[in-house]
Amino acid sequence: MNIKKLLLLQTAAVALFSSTCLAQPAPAHNLQADTLATRWYDAMPLGNGMLGALVWKEKGLLKLSLDRADLWDDRPMPGIDQFTFQWVAQKVKNNQYDSAQAAGDAPYEANAAPTKIPGAAITFPLAGLGEIQTNILDIATGINTIHFRNGGVFQTFVQANADYGLFIIENVPANFTPTLVTPAYTGNGTTQTTNSVDGQSLQRLGYPAGTITTSGNTIRYHQPTYNGQYYEVAVNWQRLGNNRLAGSWTITHNAPAPTAAITQDFIDNAHRAHTEWWQRYWAQSGIQLPDTLLAKQYYLDMYKFGAVARKNTPPITLQAVWTADNGKLPPWKGDIHHDLNTELSYWPGYTSNHLDLTAGFTNWLWNTRDENKRWTKQYFGVNGLNVPGVSTISAKPMGGWIQYSLSPTTAAWLSQHFYWQWKYSNDKTFLLTRCKPWFDEVATYLRALRITDPVSGKFKHPLSSSPEFNDNSIHAWFPQFTNYDLALVRFFFEKYAEINAAATGKKVNATELVQYPYFSTDTTGLLIAPGQQLTHSHRHHSHMIGIYPLKVISYTDPKEKAIIDQSLTWMEKKGTRQWVGYSFAWAACLYAQTGNGDSAVSMLRRFASNFTGANSFHLNGDQKGGQYSGFTYNPFTLEGNFAFAQGVHELLLQTHKGVTTLFPAVPASWKNVSFKQLRSEEGLLYSATMHDGEIQQVTVAAILNGQVVLKWPYSTIKFDKSPKMYKLKDGELRMYLQPGTAAVFHP
Repeated sequence: MNIKKLLLLQTAAVALFSSTCLAQPAPAHNLQADTLATRWYDAMPLGNGMLGALVWKEKGLLKLSLDRADLWDDRPMPGIDQFTFQWVAQKVKNNQYDSAQAAGDAPYEANAAPTKIPGAAITFPLAGLGEIQTNILDIATGINTIHFRNGGVFQTFVQANADYGLFIIENVPANFTPTLVTPAYTGNGTTQTTNSVDGQSLQRLGYPAGTITTSGNTIRYHQPTYNGQYYEVAVNWQRLGNNRLAGSWTITHNAPAPTAAITQDFIDNAHRAHTEWWQRYWAQSGIQLPDTLLAKQYYLDMYKFGAVARKNTPPITLQAVWTADNGKLPPWKGDIHHDLNTELSYWPGYTSNHLDLTAGFTNWLWNTRDENKRWTKQYFGVNGLNVPGVSTISAKPMGGWIQYSLSPTTAAWLSQHFYWQWKYSNDKTFLLTRCKPWFDEVATYLRALRITDPVSGKFKHPLSSSPEFNDNSIHAWFPQFTNYDLALVRFFFEKYAEINAAATGKKVNATELVQYPYFSTDTTGLLIAPGQQLTHSHRHHSHMIGIYPLKVISYTDPKEKAIIDQSLTWMEKKGTRQWVGYSFAWAACLYAQTGNGDSAVSMLRRFASNFTGANSFHLNGDQKGGQYSGFTYNPFTLEGNFAFAQGVHELLLQTHKGVTTLFPAVPASWKNVSFKQLRSEEGLLYSATMHDGEIQQVTVAAILNGQVVLKWPYSTIKFDKSPKMYKLKDGELRMYLQPGTAAVFHP
């Protein structure tokens, strides 16, 4: 079943009941200032998944930094295909890792490309507009409006469902016109190699000078890039009356940039289509929290998700459609990082009921299978499918720390997104045509890669690692399974059995799991690997991935409950000094699995207060001088923002082993909380209200799956809208709903 049909069924189901709460973004959630940001990463962010803009001030000018998601220098990384996993394993065995380290990591730092590249910028003379009174990004509509004290108004947005942006300026001087500013690909600047975090010089890319053509009220920029590629930027504008100016811009890649006729009808139609898209987006789900800091950060992060994800655009990269505008390449080249970055970035989309947007990730992974299979054969020497942990937009490997950039289990983690896209949607067509075929290919690879340990008789990989423990040294490799790799493989084969059963209608047991070892533990809980404890504060909770997001270690199992408690206690003892922003958001999700809402909320509050910039962007380091972390730098990446949003979801709704719980990790101090249309892993839409600490009303809507299994903490239940059948026993409510219907009930 396609997304359009799925959304029609969803709309029909939701129409059967009125929502239990009005939980839309409010004016208090907007970004608001009385000035313009003076750094690109503090700017007002606008986007539609393909195009993006940042609104800020530089050198006395109002600036719109323009970007496009597929604007890449996609040249092959030199030397990255010249060695193999088997060769790396031999170098580790012989204690000759320096050569392997250099082969994998040195090209990433030594070469400016492949990389994400910036587009251009439009500037406007602030002197002609006057002093700023208010600068507001209305996240309900995705429109940035700047009011000036002399009566001028500047309004801009990136059209939500078309490839252009608009700007409309009221009360402008007669000679007021925009200017196009191009990136510094040529000139007398430095071409010295710097590290990938700070960003390398654009001039190292070696591009010829671009051309700017001005004709009347149109500016066109044509920039050649690598190997005959190019991109174009077009800006055009028109005066509408004596004191009103309106214009549009676009960026194209390997195609001429079109221009639009700027008329009042064009503006009105664009505004209507744009605001209607955002209205539909926010209508999909919502929350109400008593914590204003967390509520604002949540809505700002979900706004960003709507600005960077679409079903037909490239995956969410480190900065997505907001590439650095500082004369350099973006941090870490703005690459596609599967060392948690892409995975975390899509976390909130499933629960928040935006499966049309999460589909963009699995669509891209599906469309790049051939390149991934080629690389799998070249590097691992086996058939099947794995994915480079760091790649270009066409899925070519980029290198970096090879334990993670060329990890043997990346595809297993990415498989979770195929699994989730199927489970949350209950779309059997997706199961049969995308999910199962993907799992089939990855299974072929994992079965070919594994070897039998001569001592235990269990399967293992020739080498294993745990991001990003011991960084890129030889000590980052382990001869036995790390808990990170093991959790991913165990998750994969557990879900593969479920997928095969659903596809065939026959019972399929996960028999392969008994051939893999269980997780390595001691009194500190989960180890990094057998014999290796977590010895220090560590930013990447890789050894606990089995707790979350994989959930192959369950708090409902008494033995595993003790392991989880020990692991979190040990993590607390090691402290947060080596954490970055996403570490806190992920930790909130981990705590939420135990029902510990106080600790989860504490982690979310630390993220929101210390690891975000003026515009709510995740800036990695502690922005309050090291209060919680020794990292105080500020490279901007998005995964922390989206992991935060999912952390909020985990407070409100969880599904474990087919059983859904409402408000599973809400702190005792939160007496009044509500949410509407959050989607469970079983594909059901839940809305619920808690007042004075008690559940007041619940609505559950069935889209394609009508089987409801809900943990119910009360001995009684009353239905306002009844299901076809139900049973309440031992704290568990089971009922069946016809797809397209809903049940409404309360204690």
